[in-house]
Amino acid sequence: MTNQLLKVDSLKTHFFTESGVIRAVEGVSFEIMPGETLGLVGESGCGKTVTGLSILRLIPTPPGRILDGKILFNGTDLLDLSELEMREIRGGKISMIFQEPMTSLNPVFTVGDQITETITVHKPVGKREARKRAIELLKLVEIPNPEERLFSYPHQLSGGMRQRVMIAMAIACNPHLLIADEPTTALDVTIQVQILELLRELKERFRMSLIFITHDLGVVAQIADRIAVMYAGRIFEYGSARQIFKHAKNPYTKGLLRSIPVFECEKKYLNVIPGEVPDPSNLPEGCKFFPRCYLAIPECRKGEPTFQVEEGHWSRCIRWKEV
Repeated sequence: MTNQLLKVDSLKTHFFTESGVIRAVEGVSFEIMPGETLGLVGESGCGKTVTGLSILRLIPTPPGRILDGKILFNGTDLLDLSELEMREIRGGKISMIFQEPMTSLNPVFTVGDQITETITVHKPVGKREARKRAIELLKLVEIPNPEERLFSYPHQLSGGMRQRVMIAMAIACNPHLLIADEPTTALDVTIQVQILELLRELKERFRMSLIFITHDLGVVAQIADRIAVMYAGRIFEYGSARQIFKHAKNPYTKGLLRSIPVFECEKKYLNVIPGEVPDPSNLPEGCKFFPRCYLAIPECRKGEPTFQVEEGHWSRCIRWKEV
């Protein structure tokens, strides 16, 4: 479709280490339309963050390298751009909220200095105007006393306020696409709800598209239009939020859904997916979920084909009809 904002096609990102090749992202494909929210879901170590970093070409090289694929942003392949051209894209047109605000914010600079730098790098404005814009942004993300907080250092702020500062920096230049990498993970439940509501409001206000990276399907249910379920560097199921939550057709997706706590339930134990995410440098043959799957049969070792369940909904499982 011509009006796609972002199309990731067969993206492959590997890390070449002394212990072997880590296949962090292996043939990932998805698309995002203007104003849409995509939830990128999976256990830790499935390649979600590396996918987000690959879009912005922030993979540390060495040891990482984007080996193949296309990342089309408004029709332009970001992998063909020079580093100078990518600097204009980062923060200006595509922004990212990184996973841990305490380590992402520079501890020796005030939050005001860090927000104003983001603005002056991408906009032809002076320091005074940038500072005024920084105060407006702190108000927008609902930080109290923004004129005073402008001179605070990250360690002087709570976890929730640091996350709000990260959001302010990310939207400073009105990006078309915002990548939010686990923005609620380190926060308590009440603050999580506030951050989710804030992201929804900002998305509507600035007409942004959003990639929301999380391991929590319960959280993504509140914000995503479409969902991509990742495992071992691959997308195992892809569809609308309704299709994934009402008609999941992959054993891994089903396992994640069953693992969501249900407080009205009388069960004494939480459901879990047995086993662990495989070592990305030593993946099993065929379907990578085979060793943990309750529907596994010998044929699963022969490959991992993709099947279309319905329009816009597909699953990487030969037994999807039985899920």
